[in-house]
Amino acid sequence: MDVNADYIVIKAMEDGVTIIGLTRGKDTKFNHTEKLDAGEILVAQFTENVSAIKIRGKAEVLTKHGETFSGGI
Repeated sequence: MDVNADYIVIKAMEDGVTIIGLTRGKDTKFNHTEKLDAGEILVAQFTENVSAIKIRGKAEVLTKHGETFSGGI
């Protein structure tokens, strides 16, 4: 794993926000799931196993490219 890889920050804006890591490879599969409540944050990074992150619910997402929101905020 590249410890110098970029991180993203996900901040839940409501209870029950689900964060899902999706795998790389021929078939995309769920790799890991986390649930966050309002105000909780998750610091994540892409790895050789995780190529995408799916967010369900209202959350603020901070990356080196800027800020965005999920869940229709």
